Amino acid sequence: MSLNPTQIKNLKPEPGKKVTRHYDGNGLFLFITPQGGKWWRFKFVFAGKEGMLSLGTFPAVTLADARAKAEELKIMIKQGINPAVNRKVEKETQQKRETNSFELVAREWFAVQMTDKADSHKDKVIASLEKDAFPFIGGRQLDEVTPVEMLEVLRRVESRGAVETAHRVMNRCSQIFRYGVATGRCSSDPTRDLRGALKPIKKGHFSATTDPAAVGEILRACDNYHGSFIVTCALRLAPLLFCRPGEIRVAKWEDIDFAAREWRFKVSKTQNSGVTDLIVPLSRQALVILEEVKKYAVNSLYVFPGANAVDRPISNVALIAALRRMGITGDEMTVHGWRATARTILEEVLHYPAHIIEHQLAHMVKGPLGRAYNRTTHIEPR
Repeated sequence: MSLNPTQIKNLKPEPGKKVTRHYDGNGLFLFITPQGGKWWRFKFVFAGKEGMLSLGTFPAVTLADARAKAEELKIMIKQGINPAVNRKVEKETQQKRETNSFELVAREWFAVQMTDKADSHKDKVIASLEKDAFPFIGGRQLDEVTPVEMLEVLRRVESRGAVETAHRVMNRCSQIFRYGVATGRCSSDPTRDLRGALKPIKKGHFSATTDPAAVGEILRACDNYHGSFIVTCALRLAPLLFCRPGEIRVAKWEDIDFAAREWRFKVSKTQNSGVTDLIVPLSRQALVILEEVKKYAVNSLYVFPGANAVDRPISNVALIAALRRMGITGDEMTVHGWRATARTILEEVLHYPAHIIEHQLAHMVKGPLGRAYNRTTHIEPR
């Protein structure tokens, strides 16, 4: 006999039985547990073998719902499809979809590939993906993202005038897709078909003053700057060390050895420089500045803590903003430009050997023997 909704609602488990079955017909029946749980089951025969599938629980799945599901399964069997195998394939496909989204694979790539990178670089990479990629293709399956779809993502970045950022996002996405190929999550990198599709980057250099007299004026301006104490000290230290602004910004006290007069840290751009750990000798003038800051930032992890939080470094625009407030324009000098200033004046005016300067700048020394140099040597001349 066929079941009806009222009857199903009133059905109780039979005492003494492990389970109770009530049949609706055509393979559909209700499976009642001793605790009163009601489960829909569909029994079928495919290729001479019996099989059974769960269709959900009552009342979440109504009688009408269960009958409709059973009818779909019967049609599937008539078409030569094993419903149990089909369900397994669907489940595996869904699991694959849940683990193969662009964002999940990107975060996995980030965890694997960014372990030895500086925190500042890590922050920039993940921030660019979270802003410019995840909102648009984060939920898409890696192997479903097309070149056209990828180009739309990059065009959005271009449209706000951030051409260089668009190229960086494309490069990072390319690395993610290639990681997906290597781990079996996709078969190709859609960004490889976009070469030449973006606007070209206008090549340039960080502005830097190389005339000694002009450099003197900028140094005096930095000494007389009346901004915050922390920014003033960082501003005065930058031209003494020639390190990248991001490296100075996130310098930590634990890396500074006052007794040895050295600052040891991991270079932020290891891939490009070929250098991983750098020792920066600290001059008498640099030590004086650091000792002054130490009194102020005694409870901070960072040498140059932020104004509102000692557990975070100063803003990445604090130093360049200070230069601009002093009236030093972008065409005259940038904080990064101290590296070019040092490179030029040290060699052309002060006649220091090029390989000594390159060591201080954490650059890879060119030449057949350059790569074999011990990066911790030449401390005295440096």
